[in-house]
Amino acid sequence: MLDGSDLYALDISGASFVKACGGPCTEGCVTLARIGEDSWALGDSKRPDAHPLRFTTAELDAAGIDPARFRVSV
Repeated sequence: MLDGSDLYALDISGASFVKACGGPCTEGCVTLARIGEDSWALGDSKRPDAHPLRFTTAELDAAGIDPARFRVSV
């Protein structure tokens, strides 16, 4: 299992972020990208220059974030 330092060592320059929107997305949306087998990057479309936070699949699950809502398979 990856730890925090391993997650932040992954190159995400080519990551493809997708939005999860439950509505019109006028306030901005959370973005998610799969960056490895068991790793994810979570960003903010309103702050594109901010560095995305990184999580394992287990951490996303514990936070109640379902990649399927982003149309991304686990």
